Amino acid sequence: DVLKRVLSYNRFDVKHIINVTDVGHLTSDADEGEDKMEVAAAKEGKTATEVSHFYFDAFRKDFLKLNLIEPSKWTWATDYIDEQIDMVKTLEKKGYTYLTSDGVYFDTSKFEDYGKLSNKNIEGLEGGKRIDLGGKKNVTDFALWKFSKKGEKRQQEWESPWGVGFPGWHIECSAMATKELGKQIDIHTGGEDNMPIHHENEIAQSECALGVKPWVKTWMHGGYLNITGGKKMSKSSGKIMTISQLEEKGISPLAYRYFSFSAKYRKPLVWSEEALDGAVNSYKKLRNVCLGLVDDKKTNKDYLKKFQERIDDDLDMPGALAVLWKLVRDEKAKGRVGAIRKMDEVFGLGLLDVVEVEVPADVLKLVKKREVARGKKDFARSDELRDLILEKGFVVRDGDDGFVLEGV
Repeated sequence: DVLKRVLSYNRFDVKHIINVTDVGHLTSDADEGEDKMEVAAAKEGKTATEVSHFYFDAFRKDFLKLNLIEPSKWTWATDYIDEQIDMVKTLEKKGYTYLTSDGVYFDTSKFEDYGKLSNKNIEGLEGGKRIDLGGKKNVTDFALWKFSKKGEKRQQEWESPWGVGFPGWHIECSAMATKELGKQIDIHTGGEDNMPIHHENEIAQSECALGVKPWVKTWMHGGYLNITGGKKMSKSSGKIMTISQLEEKGISPLAYRYFSFSAKYRKPLVWSEEALDGAVNSYKKLRNVCLGLVDDKKTNKDYLKKFQERIDDDLDMPGALAVLWKLVRDEKAKGRVGAIRKMDEVFGLGLLDVVEVEVPADVLKLVKKREVARGKKDFARSDELRDLILEKGFVVRDGDDGFVLEGV
């Protein structure tokens, strides 16, 4: 999301695709185990389609709570079965595939650049393996199309030139990207755990099928969200926190968004209650300060220049936050509100957004006392009361026609 916002901030026209893997992702990235969708459908007594839409809807709900900008298109793997079959047929025609008892596989030994993205030592893998490859020629070979097991009826299976089955996990990404973005992609993102297997496989099948090199001009991989001890936060670790759980604790999703900017995207972000609490307090303070500023209808270009230097330096969000904090604390600076408004196009933190809430009686009393103080031209007392009102979660904005009280 930050990448897209920074590109848009720099006036690039961004076409963004996010794929939804609603078929073919087995419990192992190495084309082994059960299909996650089939397992979930059987467990929950639903169809695979119902399962995928249920979890996608929950994901999208949290996606929007975090103020993430939706992609140009959500692409569902099951909507691109024909394109996936066509890409496998092209690879077969070019001699990159072979058949095993359970599917059609890509022969990685025929792609000399395999492993270069992650600096994978293919020779070391081949020389040291003592495992049953199950019909594969090389340990790094991967499934393009998996056959349905004989005697079993899957919810998700399709006819193909090689038999009834379903696509492998990797082929969907290449097929959908080609259909929607063309033969070459400017930027491909993903987690660092996707690099050694999934992204290597995407490169291999795409460059061989499409005859273009490089298939992706720039790869950008995000670091893990880790728990204390250096382990990745995941269901398997037993340590996971959802957006809904944060909200139940009274934590705004945007406060978590702020927390995510405390580390550069390539680096791990360490989760702890203490770190999150610190970010929550900092976010609240930042919003309160921003909403308390008077808009002089100007924009501070000096701070915007420093801000742009940081975001254009490999999305340095911690550095960008430091510039923002320096700006809000610089009482002599002109055009602070205008600059904050521009910066928030990238931060997406709603720093100047007003929240409509019911005003408590004690706050209304403070507001009335402040109006009395202003009428007596006791501006010191007026400012003191304004600060008390702010501490209770409201900001007073004075204007030519009176004042406006806003929730923060």
